[in-house]
Amino acid sequence: MNKIVECVPNYSISNEPEKMARILAPFQNNELVRLVNVEEDPSYNRSVVTVIGEPDEVKKAMVLSCQEALQVIDMNHHHGEHKRMGAIDVIPFIPIKNMTLEETIALSEECAKEINEATDIPVFLYNLSAKREQCRNLPDIRKGEFEGMKEKLKDPFWKPDFGSEVHPTAGVSAVGCRPLLVAFNIDLNTNDRKIASAIAKYIRFSSGGYRYIQAGPASLEDKGIVQVTMNVTDYQKTAVYRVFETVKMEAKRFDVEVIGSEFVGLVNLDCLKDIAAYYLKKPHAQDVDLSLEEVVDVVSEKLMLHGFSEEKVIEYYVR
Repeated sequence: MNKIVECVPNYSISNEPEKMARILAPFQNNELVRLVNVEEDPSYNRSVVTVIGEPDEVKKAMVLSCQEALQVIDMNHHHGEHKRMGAIDVIPFIPIKNMTLEETIALSEECAKEINEATDIPVFLYNLSAKREQCRNLPDIRKGEFEGMKEKLKDPFWKPDFGSEVHPTAGVSAVGCRPLLVAFNIDLNTNDRKIASAIAKYIRFSSGGYRYIQAGPASLEDKGIVQVTMNVTDYQKTAVYRVFETVKMEAKRFDVEVIGSEFVGLVNLDCLKDIAAYYLKKPHAQDVDLSLEEVVDVVSEKLMLHGFSEEKVIEYYVR
């Protein structure tokens, strides 16, 4: 049976078509790899790319893409809302079909080693692939960002798993296997970053909020608004709808309203059914007897999603 893995590399670049074309080419020139989504955000100065395919071929394409990114991204001139430590900031691998976590962890380790050998970019293994407890959580590795990484890596405690010295233009990268993660941003009708920061503090686990939420503020200057930007690291234990409704509730204390939201990258159907079940007043996700299109319509309406369609659902590609 065919194995399918998902890879979601995050590049520190946005709105530079010629450079992105070079970065994406390795994913487009392989019949066993499918480029399914590219999301570029000028405020974050970041591009989130989603590819799926045969594991070894995805790995090979990922290494080639890193080589291209190394040529066109210089972190010394990079600025954006999203925290970052390298040109290819993070490369998560997620098992999708006929892949075990153990197989995906092994694949991520091979990819990390090959990236370092091909580019001299130091690489940390993170999340389920982490060899050390301090490398399990990406925000801990990324702390200090590109500008502080040279000093950080002098401490043996933060020695990368592959390589040693920070690459002068590409920084460092993190590669690892992780469970399905939901990257979710909520728009507020204000440009006051302090409000988004306060709400993020209420909901994130590190400040006493929900266990599986990492959250922070972001300013979208082109739209004149702020976002509460987050990762839902386990949607089965902290539901997306619960966080969305909490943000709406907390926004009221600032006389602010939620005006939209977005998923960054792909999301799986089970997560969407969990959201739909809540708004349709169903006890469980399995009680939602709707087509993919109908589920997308319900969730889009209730979460006020923009830029969302069936093509942003994993099952659209593997059914």
